[in-house]
Amino acid sequence: MADKEWARKSSERVTILDIARAAGVSKSSVSRFLDERLPASNSEKARRVRRIAEELGYMRDASAANLRRGKTGLIGVIVPRLTDTVMAMLYESLQRAAARLGHFVIVATTDDTPEAARRAAETLLRRGVDGLVLSIARTDDEFIGELANRGVPYVLALRTDGQSRSAVGDDRLGGYLATRHLIDLGHRRIGLIAGPSYASSASGRQEGYRKAMSEAGIDIDPDLIIESTFGIESGSDAVRKMMRTSNRPSAIFAVNDNTAIGALAALNELGLSVPEDVSLVGYNDVPIVSKLPVPLTSVHVPFDQIATEALNLLLDEEEEPIEPIRRVTPSLIPRKSSRQIKPDGAIPIPGRHRSTKK
Repeated sequence: MADKEWARKSSERVTILDIARAAGVSKSSVSRFLDERLPASNSEKARRVRRIAEELGYMRDASAANLRRGKTGLIGVIVPRLTDTVMAMLYESLQRAAARLGHFVIVATTDDTPEAARRAAETLLRRGVDGLVLSIARTDDEFIGELANRGVPYVLALRTDGQSRSAVGDDRLGGYLATRHLIDLGHRRIGLIAGPSYASSASGRQEGYRKAMSEAGIDIDPDLIIESTFGIESGSDAVRKMMRTSNRPSAIFAVNDNTAIGALAALNELGLSVPEDVSLVGYNDVPIVSKLPVPLTSVHVPFDQIATEALNLLLDEEEEPIEPIRRVTPSLIPRKSSRQIKPDGAIPIPGRHRSTKK
C-alpha cells in the first residue's frame, strides 16, 4: 500500500501496527526507531519509519508505550508445579533477577498439561503481564507456536522447542558428565531413568548418556532405559523394573533429583544399598540431596544464570538475537552415592553378600 493511502488514516487513532504495515517492517522495529530513550538511528529504514509516523499523524500513547516497554513491571511465569523443587528454585531465581531489573513476577501452574497451560497464559495476559516465561515447553504440543503466531512476548526456560528464545542448561553435556562419571568409576551396566520424552531437558540428558556410553564402547541395554515422569514415585517404579531384568545395573543415572530420590527409596526396599550395591547419580542438585542419609551425586544447574538469561531474552526488543537459545554450563558434584567398582560391575543378590554381624 502506498504511503499516501496510509496517510488518509491520519484522522484516526494511529498505532505502531499501522506504521509497521505502511513501512513494511515489524512492530518491534517501529517501537525501537520511535523510542525517544534510545539514540536516534540514521539508517534508511529508521528515517522511513519516522517519516511515515509523521505523515500518519502518529501521537505517542504513554501508557501503551509503557506496556510495550515492559513498564507495567509484571512478568508471568508458567511452571508445571511448585511442589517440584526445581520449578520452585527457578521461580525464586526469576523473582530475584526480575527485582534487579525493576520488575515483578507472578506465577501460574499447569500440572504439565497443555490445556491448563493455555488457561494460565490467557489469565496472565488478561492481567496485563508484559511477557511470559515458560518452563512447560512440550515436543508434543503446539501451544508455543500459537503464542508465537499471536505475537505474545515469551521466552522458554529449562526446556526449549529448538526455535524460540530459550534459556536452558546444557542438558546434553550434563547427561554426558553424569554418565562419564559412572564409567570412570568402573561401571559398565548403567541404567537410565530417562524422564518424559516430551521434555527437551530429559531428551538432552539421554543424548548425553548415549554419547558417553558410545564413546566408551559400551553397548546400551534397552531394558535399562526406563521412561518416567519427573516425580519421585516414577523413579521408584523405574528402579523396580530395572531390577527385574536378568542382568541388573551396577549404577543408575536419573535425569532429575526427584526420580533419583525415588530410586534411592526403591533400592532400599529391595534390600540394596547405595553405593555399595548400586551407585546413583541425579540431576539439578537441589538443596536436599546433599543432606540425604547418603548424599547424592548430582549435576548442578545454575538456576540464577538461567533466570537472568531468560529475562534478558524476554526484554530484548531485537527481532533476532544473536543467540536465541542460550545454554548455561552444568557441573558434576560428586558425593557418596557413587563409588569405584571393579570393571565387571556385577551386583550381588540381595541378602547374600553382607554379613549381619555388627
